[in-house]
Amino acid sequence: MLKLTRLMTTVATVASLAAFAAGTAGVAVAAPAASSAPAKTAAPADPPKGTTPQSYDVVGVGSNTTENVLDQLSVNYNATIPAKKHSATDPYFYSYDALPAGVAVAPTPDPYKITPKAGCSSIGRPNGSGAGLTALDENTFDGKTGHYCIDFARSSSGRSASAPKLGSGGVEYAAFARDAVDWSVRAPKHGGSDAPSSLTLTQLKGIFSCRTTNWDQVGGKNAKIKVYLPQAGSGTLSFWLGVMGLSAVDGSCTSQAPEENEGTYAGFNSPNAIFIFSVGSYLAQEYRSMACTAKAPAKGQNEFGCNETGVLALQKISGVLPVTTNTSAAVTNPKFPSQFYRTLYNILRYTTETKDHIYQRLEPFFSKTGYLCTNKTAKANVQAYGFIVTPACGSLS
Repeated sequence: MLKLTRLMTTVATVASLAAFAAGTAGVAVAAPAASSAPAKTAAPADPPKGTTPQSYDVVGVGSNTTENVLDQLSVNYNATIPAKKHSATDPYFYSYDALPAGVAVAPTPDPYKITPKAGCSSIGRPNGSGAGLTALDENTFDGKTGHYCIDFARSSSGRSASAPKLGSGGVEYAAFARDAVDWSVRAPKHGGSDAPSSLTLTQLKGIFSCRTTNWDQVGGKNAKIKVYLPQAGSGTLSFWLGVMGLSAVDGSCTSQAPEENEGTYAGFNSPNAIFIFSVGSYLAQEYRSMACTAKAPAKGQNEFGCNETGVLALQKISGVLPVTTNTSAAVTNPKFPSQFYRTLYNILRYTTETKDHIYQRLEPFFSKTGYLCTNKTAKANVQAYGFIVTPACGSLS
């Protein structure tokens, strides 16, 4: 789902986040049937007519994984700035999602456009961590005030060998939160899977490298494995390939049609399908978000995003489930194998003008002492949307 967040939040939303942090919020909802049909979102997609970020506002694009939590963070941050104080000194904070509302699979070429800020040209909506980094690195100005059109890129994977350098003219990755990634198959309540109940890292490497092609080779039924992976440029995909020891996708046994962290793709409604999923995103969708057919979130549910887990369910690795329970109090299981944990980032331009190399106007958001890392409501947001608060928040690499 793709949305530029609203400027103000309600008292009820803040209250529900505080309640979640205390362990009392959240209502579980049932997953929708597998489909690639459009779905609704918990908050309006893109701004109302006439609402466009100003050149001095802070605007980001990129990863699907963190789009909903950044939407929520921007809502709560913007609510602290009265409209009369909104200025270059007190900018608003915005985050465009990876795809527009109701789109489960991006066509090729991608037809979706955004105008990041007033005075900026229309561009293709960056879908994923890689596309977000590319848009940031283009260093496009609004053509009038000298402000960049895009100020940060959400990323669910760390720096790759092909990323711009850490140094003058390059970028730096600001740590934001922690997450894990797991494999998923069709849940029993939707017909079940031919896969075994648990896989080891070695078995997963065999499947995703196309060396293992039948479920009976890893303790499952005699059926050909259908491997699905997220779209090219996905940070979740990049992370997973790294864990699998792969430098690229092997197209001989894989399909890359689905959008990451969405289980509504029709191909998943098969006992042979396997797909990867952000554990944090799954937690938020399955246990803390409204059904995609609902008109608005219920009390205690997240304001942004809806339950797009579809027919998929997270599975065990080496006998360990990735979540602690199947209720709204669920969190990522600390016993889940460490190789499958990752850090989530916001990518920023590198500057020599400050000690931490973050542009001064962005330090209030992304630095170790900034809003995303220190504000109590921000930390509650991170947890409410399924992720793990990390003391490394704001660390740069």
